[in-house]
Amino acid sequence: MAAPVNDRHEHHPWDERAPGVLRLPSGRLVRGRGLRHPLDPSAPLPSYGVYLLGRRPPEFPWESHWLRWPDFRLPADREEARTVLTRAWERAAGERVELACGGGRGRTGTALACLAVLDGVPPKEAVAYVRAHYDRHAVETPWQKRYVRRFTRPSG
Repeated sequence: MAAPVNDRHEHHPWDERAPGVLRLPSGRLVRGRGLRHPLDPSAPLPSYGVYLLGRRPPEFPWESHWLRWPDFRLPADREEARTVLTRAWERAAGERVELACGGGRGRTGTALACLAVLDGVPPKEAVAYVRAHYDRHAVETPWQKRYVRRFTRPSG
């Protein structure tokens, strides 16, 4: 009898029915989550994570990037945010990518809406898209909504 397959560390796509998983129009799957909520021990692990926090997060056993982004605010470095979010969107084409902040709604929702823009959702519709497909309370502040509306796909 074959040994059971444990795909927690494999690079299969996310299960789109799993909590926090957002399907973008292109079919890319990304997971958003709140770090204050414990990860289900049986849940698959990401291959790449972007952590949207005011302070450096602990080390993770997978590749990750810390994007300095204080709670209820906007990214400290907008150009770095564009670069990091674009890389996350690109990697989501073939890897399990997660975006996470403390609660999983404001900063995470804002970043997911930016990924939706990169995926072709018009900026004025991206917040509604994320609220409909991820969390109805995503993107918590007026300035986060404005940030998404002004976020554009890279030219070229």
